[in-house]
Amino acid sequence: MKAMARPTFDNAFVRELPGDPEAGSRVRQVEGAAWSAVEPTPVAAPKLLAWSRDMAARLGFGDEELQSGEFARVFAGNASWPGMQPFAANYGGHQFGHWAGQLGDGRAITLGEVVAADGARWELQLKGAGRTPYSRTADGRAVLRSSIREFLCSEAMHHLGVPTTRALCLLGTGEPVLRDMFYDGHPREEPGAIVCRVAPSFLRFGNFELPYSRGDLPLLRQLADFCIRRDFPHLGGHGEALYADWFRDTCMRTAAMVGHWMRVGFVHGVMNTDNMSILGLTIDYGPYGWIDDYDPDWTPNTTDAGGRRYRFGWQPRIAGWNLLQLANALSPLFADAAPPLQAGLDAYGEAFAAAERDNVARKLGLRECRDEDLALMDDLQALLKEGEVDMTLWFRGLSQVDMQAPSMAPLEEAFYDAGKRAATAAALEAWLSRLAARVREDAVEPAERSAAMDAANPKYVLRNYLAQEAIDLAEQGDLSGVRALQEVMARPYEEQPGRQAHARRRPDWARDRAGCSMLSCSS
Repeated sequence: MKAMARPTFDNAFVRELPGDPEAGSRVRQVEGAAWSAVEPTPVAAPKLLAWSRDMAARLGFGDEELQSGEFARVFAGNASWPGMQPFAANYGGHQFGHWAGQLGDGRAITLGEVVAADGARWELQLKGAGRTPYSRTADGRAVLRSSIREFLCSEAMHHLGVPTTRALCLLGTGEPVLRDMFYDGHPREEPGAIVCRVAPSFLRFGNFELPYSRGDLPLLRQLADFCIRRDFPHLGGHGEALYADWFRDTCMRTAAMVGHWMRVGFVHGVMNTDNMSILGLTIDYGPYGWIDDYDPDWTPNTTDAGGRRYRFGWQPRIAGWNLLQLANALSPLFADAAPPLQAGLDAYGEAFAAAERDNVARKLGLRECRDEDLALMDDLQALLKEGEVDMTLWFRGLSQVDMQAPSMAPLEEAFYDAGKRAATAAALEAWLSRLAARVREDAVEPAERSAAMDAANPKYVLRNYLAQEAIDLAEQGDLSGVRALQEVMARPYEEQPGRQAHARRRPDWARDRAGCSMLSCSS
């Protein structure tokens, strides 16, 4: 093959922030440094398994380059390009509400920051690339099943319109990885994999919490100034006013992100502060899931099964709690921190309330959301839970209900249990009559209203059982399921003839099967 086009690197993070004086993967506490230099650990047989053409094109890679051996070697960690400066970031975090101290990139290694042809900056990060100083007792590797889930979800969320990190490619390593999937003392070898994930920045709340916890004000200020300069160039001003605007911006972005999660029925599963992006991007796809039958108390994370801290309905509250921890970490940047930081937290509450109203209006097909419309949605959600109704199918079908003569016919496929369907039928029909009366007040053409609803209520979401079916095939060497899901999830709001199997409610066999309902943090 002709010489491969290589991206231009401009590694601001390692150039402008203090690094660990020790290089290499020896596990250690790293103080006074934002990053540690560490090389990916080469793998036995790197092989490109899947890729995002959209993300590749943004970075300047064509299909021929993607499928070259050189590309696979570089993005598996077996080779490097000029300009790359691999590192693992140093950060801490609150995990399940408790301060966990230093965490850092335990199995993620950033290759460098690429400046694309359009001037956009993208950080390229390999997840599963080997041990780092932050790996603790782990091996720094990832298995195929979790890597497929991260690869698919990153791109599915992007096409749903949810702020997210992206995924460039998925590679097999040709090496087994030992994992105890259920933490029950029965580990087994699984195929290893690496995902190259991409974002303008991977800075997290925890990057600022760690120096704050150590009383390292110089590093905290350096990090804040760097983040604003690189990632928030639209902010003007200086000094405390600039810090206040920056925090408020992060609060607003977080509110927008969580608002989208609630709109499409996504549950992150591990909303620790080290998994919260300073840019308001969905980051770190571990035991995530989509709501099947509507249940605000559902979490996909087996680790959280007891307390359900990160349940679907609590996500807005937890995001606010996480922002409060970030506010605490940033407080030394202010002479009097309470007023500006409280203003940012208040802005989060106001922005999320606005997002919630927007969700109600769009999902129900209303011109605007009045106070009584919030109650209308609350009443519906209570009925959906009582009737064990599929969230995605209900709202997608709702656009097909004739508001001049409302009927349950377009919604029948959304029910999981015939008995509960019968028990809630009268109440749901009465609710439809209430909605119809409200819709008639708006006097919007039915076709216009239906199209607007379908643009807010996806037909296709990455349900856990769909991902597991693709994983089952991939572990046998068949990537067709992964590719099919890529294609379907790239157009989640469109009708796709022949793809109805990807828009069904969760089948009974998947209700309690591992990987199809709840998942562990094991990777």
